[in-house]
Amino acid sequence: MTGATTQNAVIGIIPARWASTRFPGKPLHPIAGKPLLQHVWERCQDCSRLDAVVVATDDPRIADAADSFGARVTMTSADHPSGTDRIAEAARNLGGGFTHAVNIQGDEPLIDPALVDRLAAALTDDPALPFVTAANPVTDPADITDPNVVKVVLRADGDALYFSRSAIPANPDARSHTFYRHMGIYGYRCDFLEQFVSWPPSPLEQTERLEQLRALENGARIRVLITTGTSIGVDTPEHVAMVEKLLRAQSA
Repeated sequence: MTGATTQNAVIGIIPARWASTRFPGKPLHPIAGKPLLQHVWERCQDCSRLDAVVVATDDPRIADAADSFGARVTMTSADHPSGTDRIAEAARNLGGGFTHAVNIQGDEPLIDPALVDRLAAALTDDPALPFVTAANPVTDPADITDPNVVKVVLRADGDALYFSRSAIPANPDARSHTFYRHMGIYGYRCDFLEQFVSWPPSPLEQTERLEQLRALENGARIRVLITTGTSIGVDTPEHVAMVEKLLRAQSA
């Protein structure tokens, strides 16, 4: 990680909550001998474009564990309606020293530090850019129609045109089209983040259950960085063995 400059300072924020419906206590579940959250935090230590990393949690058990492996922690409310609201409170708690924030999912122990750095660089290199995220090409045709896989279509300039759980474009057999899977990592200007959480949930956001549509409906740009990499999330206990296998393969 780098030291903050006078112009830009980027904070990486890892949201971590205990009360997951499908996997309670997930951030502290052991993965290859360490809490899941620790794997994510350690990956972030390899980032060169973050000036600091903080764990944002509403649970003292997670806070104590994060403190034990050296992470900086900020406590947030347990009543946030979304992860973005938790990120906004965390950025607010840290004071005005940071101009940008990157939301790094706390359940992705294979997150690529280079991708995090790309998001941070995109924000700091373009002062007018309020919001950035990432996507990768869909390689499994079944993902095109899977509502659990969020798709994104792009404008000619690389900004997002729309996000959907449906197949977009509508013809999943369009061989000439590359379908893109949206990845759940976001970066924001901190002033835009405050604006975003002040807007009420938008109609398309509520229909698709996708927060980023609130930004598009309010006229905000979202830059989409394309990557060929993937980051496997731990959504259920059944994913643990798969992730451990991948971690062992990387360390071999």
